[in-house]
Amino acid sequence: MTTRGGKTVFGASVGILMLETQFPRIPGDIGNALTWPFPVHFRVVRGATPDNIVRGAPLDRVQDFIDAAQDLVDMGCDGITTNCGFLSLLQGDMAAALGVPVATSSLMQVPLVERLLPPGKRVGILTVSASTLTPDHLKAAGVALDTPVLGTENGRVFTRDILGDAPEIDFEACRLDLLDAARELVQRHPDVGGIVLECTNMVPYAADIRAATCLPVWSIYSFVSWFQAGLMPRRFSGGIDDPRW
Repeated sequence: MTTRGGKTVFGASVGILMLETQFPRIPGDIGNALTWPFPVHFRVVRGATPDNIVRGAPLDRVQDFIDAAQDLVDMGCDGITTNCGFLSLLQGDMAAALGVPVATSSLMQVPLVERLLPPGKRVGILTVSASTLTPDHLKAAGVALDTPVLGTENGRVFTRDILGDAPEIDFEACRLDLLDAARELVQRHPDVGGIVLECTNMVPYAADIRAATCLPVWSIYSFVSWFQAGLMPRRFSGGIDDPRW
């Protein structure tokens, strides 16, 4: 049987664009390779930092993201994602430029999750910076503008150390920040029936948020896992393995 080539690296369909950072990334974080149950490629977008993307103007750097993503596509990736939910602003430009599926932001899950919830329930968003998550970010991800949003800016360390790119982080304090924010979100908005985590650094705390709120939680992990399942569908055997027959 002849096998077709056409790219350099095989077996890793998802390419992840990373902001340039130094802070530690524990398992669950998008930038820890042990998070993923499938191989991924990473590429750093030089000069794009948590602060200048979340509090700045990501569209000013769109070509840098396109160039880095094109490197990943040339390497062998069949789809591109990023490690910051605020990059929803780049979705249209990147999808148009790259010729492969692009999933820039965890926020893109919100319209789908909304369809899953019971009548009278809606999605709530937890973000690293509610003050800079604008209607333009939400519109770019297809999110209704009246969607409840709550940030971690008033917490102990999470927003400060992620956006400040701290060389050391107290992850237990981060966990407490996320639990406080999640509880406040559902207290303020009792009609929230599910939570979407904007920030890709929030994934390690998703299970604790689920336990604390009794609500389902979606994140960049759930989004990229679904994304990868379309890029590289599981192949099933044709037979039935059943010892009764």
